[in-house]
Amino acid sequence: MSADAVQIIARGPRAVAEAAALTIDASPDTEALTYSILEEDEDRDVWRIDAFPTTTDEQAALLAILSGFPALRTLVEKLADADWLAMALSGLPPVRAGRFFVYGAHDRGLAPPSAVNLRIEAGAAFGTGHHGTTVGCLQAFDQLLKRRRFARVLDVGCGTGVLAIAAARTGARAAVGTDIDAPSVRIANENARLNRARARFVHASGLNDARVRKSAPYDLVFANILAPPLVALAQDIKGALKPGGIAILSGLLRTQERRVFAAYASRGFSMQRRIHRDAWATLVLRR
Repeated sequence: MSADAVQIIARGPRAVAEAAALTIDASPDTEALTYSILEEDEDRDVWRIDAFPTTTDEQAALLAILSGFPALRTLVEKLADADWLAMALSGLPPVRAGRFFVYGAHDRGLAPPSAVNLRIEAGAAFGTGHHGTTVGCLQAFDQLLKRRRFARVLDVGCGTGVLAIAAARTGARAAVGTDIDAPSVRIANENARLNRARARFVHASGLNDARVRKSAPYDLVFANILAPPLVALAQDIKGALKPGGIAILSGLLRTQERRVFAAYASRGFSMQRRIHRDAWATLVLRR
């Protein structure tokens, strides 16, 4: 059943907020929940979880989880009947991540000529470039590009398509994105057209789709999703990469690094770099 549009906010110490986030990730009732965790007040050790449940069951499950952490102060705020996502995005500043400058239509006049400018319109998809995980992926990619180029790039869980579009704009001959969410795929293809990028996006539930296999093996795979699917996809991502290929993994909390890396280390991956931004981690691994 659909819920009224609400935002659930929980504030508390970092250790408690991260423990709550781990519980949210582990619960099957909140596995599709859209949420973020970030530091709100460093001096007072206040961390904040912002969540946007889309069904009454998801809302009830989240509130039940948060009630198990009494040190968190939880608020439920009803969102006005408006295009609140568009309104929120209109107030977001553009983002610089190495050579990449990510902006929306409202900031098109600010794009510097010296950057790889990416105009990304989010709609209902994840990945404006503002989230710590997306910034981490772009920063990692920027550092890699200083040493080598990647002819074939796959973006697993593409959202708005920003990562595959960044690859296409920096020389990738094949830039492919997949997502299990059909509206995200539509938005990603629209963004590719906006940026005149030769990136293509397909609606697929896994990496065995013929449209994904067609361009394999890949030189680089982005997977900016969540820790549980990162672990579950470890073997498939290895299979999609050529030997010596790079995987940039994000969507995971710092507290989830060991679990995710263990799944890849057991399949022959080595750690090349870690990037931390707020509570989030980005891992750069080499097959």
